[in-house]
Amino acid sequence: MSALLEPSLAFAFELRVEVDAERHIGHGASEALGFTPITGGTVSGPRLNGRVLPGGGDWWVARGDVTQLDARYLVEADDGTVIDVVNRGYYIASDALEQRLAAGEPVTEQELYYRTAPVFQTDAPAHRWLAERQFIGMARPEPGFVCIRVFELR
Repeated sequence: MSALLEPSLAFAFELRVEVDAERHIGHGASEALGFTPITGGTVSGPRLNGRVLPGGGDWWVARGDVTQLDARYLVEADDGTVIDVVNRGYYIASDALEQRLAAGEPVTEQELYYRTAPVFQTDAPAHRWLAERQFIGMARPEPGFVCIRVFELR
């Protein structure tokens, strides 16, 4: 029997997604539903550079300490190609960690479970690799931004 392949990750780029204040949509007995508008941002890294276009958003459902994320937005590469992004994931933070974030204290990626699985769509030959690979994101909040380091799963 041949050896099984162990997965590895290769850094592709970082998304610095500018966000506006979250909007409360609803609240059930054990969950809250909200929307966070995306107003712009940048993309930079060894595999992709460009900008995040305004107009997208993140629809989320919070259940206790766990928030399920469903973000949809567009990226424009430096060559003008528009790339569709659907980025789903999870944000898990204790009350103590949320208080630190609210106070403006920095929080590391190790302290906060903020992980995503972005999926990209484009028909542009130069960026087709985005639509043909699996990615994971390591996210962190910064004032006015969600920063996501995107890695290709190999």
